[in-house]
Amino acid sequence: MLLEKLINRRLDAYQSDLMKKYCDEVESMYMKMRGWRHDYHNHIQAMQASMALGKYEEVNAYLRQLNDDLTSVDTVLKSGRVMVDAILNGKISLAVQCGIAVNAKARIPDGLEMSDVDLCVVIGNLLDNGIEENRRLEAEERFLRIYVGKKNAFLYIAVTNAAGKKQKRIGGLFFSSKGAGHGFGLSRVAGVVKKYHGTFTAASEDGGFTAEILIPLNS
Repeated sequence: MLLEKLINRRLDAYQSDLMKKYCDEVESMYMKMRGWRHDYHNHIQAMQASMALGKYEEVNAYLRQLNDDLTSVDTVLKSGRVMVDAILNGKISLAVQCGIAVNAKARIPDGLEMSDVDLCVVIGNLLDNGIEENRRLEAEERFLRIYVGKKNAFLYIAVTNAAGKKQKRIGGLFFSSKGAGHGFGLSRVAGVVKKYHGTFTAASEDGGFTAEILIPLNS
């Protein structure tokens, strides 16, 4: 009983820290968007002034700069849930910065009775694990594939990432030969999936690791 309470306390603290990190990522993304919108009229006035003086090349350079800035603000994926979009795009941006080739598709289906918080815990943990594993590899070996969508009457989430040698399974956890691996984060994912009567499977092989989740949809 004491051990169970200790584990639950650790899990609660872990989820709290995780959600704070995710909320910080959300806030950062939307602060940047609000800043761009706030400056919109200033941008227009600056370009109008340059046009009036015939400085067309200056206007073109200004437009190119704005386009680059707006591209960095716009989200890569639009799943249908704002919090999920922020987590997905934040993690994808981090993966790209780490030199990881990313292939992603996401759309949250109708009928999913799963909170944004729990969705973010699941997706965030899977992507954190995938990015962490990739960073142990040479740049040319790195990849991350993400799919979130509908499969029959279920929400289907699949994350596959590059990995080194096949990891050993000890209980419900995976450990690499170096002692690191997909452990506490996946344990948290499994707990959330169980809460929604779903199924969670993970498979490790030489060169790759795949996690798959099915959550029943409300018909």
